[in-house]
Amino acid sequence: MISVPETLPDDPILLKQLLLTANVQMSEKDGQIERLREQNALLIQRLFGRKSEQTADPDSPQLEIFNEAESLADAMPEAPADEAEEEVVAPTKRRGKRRPLPAELPRVEVIHELPEHELTCACGCRKQVIGEETSEQLDIIPMQIRVIKHIRKTYTCKGCETAPVTADKPAQLIEKSLASPSVLAMLLSTKYVDGTPLYRFEKVLHRHGIDIPRQTLARWVIQCGEHLQPLLNLMRDTLLDYPVLHCDETRVQVLKEPGRGPSSQSWMWVQTGGPPDRPVVLFDYTTSRAQEIPLRLLAGYRGYLMTDDYAGYNAVAAQSGVERLACLAHARRKFIEAQKVQPKGKTGRADVALSLINKLYGIERDFKEASAEQRHQGRQQHSLPILAQLKAWLEKTQPQVTAQNALGKAVNYLASNWSRLERYVEGGHLPIDNNRAENAIRPFVIGRKNWVFSETPKGATASAQIYSLVETAKANGQEPYAYLRHILERLPQANSVEGYEALLPWNCSPAPAS
Repeated sequence: MISVPETLPDDPILLKQLLLTANVQMSEKDGQIERLREQNALLIQRLFGRKSEQTADPDSPQLEIFNEAESLADAMPEAPADEAEEEVVAPTKRRGKRRPLPAELPRVEVIHELPEHELTCACGCRKQVIGEETSEQLDIIPMQIRVIKHIRKTYTCKGCETAPVTADKPAQLIEKSLASPSVLAMLLSTKYVDGTPLYRFEKVLHRHGIDIPRQTLARWVIQCGEHLQPLLNLMRDTLLDYPVLHCDETRVQVLKEPGRGPSSQSWMWVQTGGPPDRPVVLFDYTTSRAQEIPLRLLAGYRGYLMTDDYAGYNAVAAQSGVERLACLAHARRKFIEAQKVQPKGKTGRADVALSLINKLYGIERDFKEASAEQRHQGRQQHSLPILAQLKAWLEKTQPQVTAQNALGKAVNYLASNWSRLERYVEGGHLPIDNNRAENAIRPFVIGRKNWVFSETPKGATASAQIYSLVETAKANGQEPYAYLRHILERLPQANSVEGYEALLPWNCSPAPAS
């Protein structure tokens, strides 16, 4: 608040000082009003507006999901109610060509023939088949539940008194458990692929007359995660051996952490990378976001590290042999926010930056299917000049903006990360942004919206383990349920490195789920 004395001094110097102070206070107040206006505009945009970039924020609310059926049905054209029955009205928008059903799905043929009384022609002759028309319709059989009854025969020799011998039963992942590999695969894929909480799966089983409490289901999940750890260790070796690695992290709430309150925030980290033909996605649960965590997770890694500008990765980047990259998508989003709070109908500085950044992304699209060498040459020829223009614009603009408003924050973010943002042109195998990690962490974020929190640290660790396997399987083209069933049947027999390597997603070909 501006303070004005009741009596103004006669001294011109004091009057000038008072005027300067008042101007500074008014300027600060104007700046606060402008910042509040921008924050209010951005808040309204995030809550009610359409996102400009689909990958910008994996934590954004997806309110459209509740009106999905109605909104999609309303989009389909309908014939006017008062049209005559025999008149056909062409739709206003043609529907796309229907995709054929997958050829590998089993087919059940249903033959339709004329009834016997229609087979005799009016002339008295019998009609003969001269051809056929075929069409296909998708059919789904609801979940079938059955009991596998293991009968172990016992043998003895009647010629002597040797002890009886009972046939062995194949080793099970969870011994003395009701859960077969197919049940465990369904449980894990339902929770970690479809995002269904355990209490809902408990209800599904109950509808089929099976009462298995969610505590038992949770114990099965944790035990599965523990058995999967040897596979995850091999996957981490593959991840760290490749010279490009993406990292990101998101919050997770765990209710029963020792020494911490139920509302305390923990973290789920994701690291993704690996060779193009062996992509890896790994999740790790921790109670901290400190720099010791990425140091532990990335111990021994040498290569390019792509992250956002979180300072927790600084210690890793400071190690010899580690080169840090920054995410251009993060910089672009900040300019998009600055663009949203510009006066309507006016072109501002944010538009200039976005135009140049979008040109860089256009080059990436042009060379998306190219080899790494071709992409590197394309970047050197086309991207470097645009980066030079963007840097020149940045150096000119930064002294002219205030750090407190949206444009100033975008400009300063670009400036502080510039040396790491421009490094992607050093090689054709390097990424321009960290969208790969953000896309990898999205299934966890979507699942978290359903189950909200983890009960215990063991549960959160199991979630990290199973998300790692499921997402890596998906990245390698595996159908999650079929892959999980395949490895859960074979894990009990694996007793060597070679045995575990044979179960990695890029080394096995599970039979399709029947």
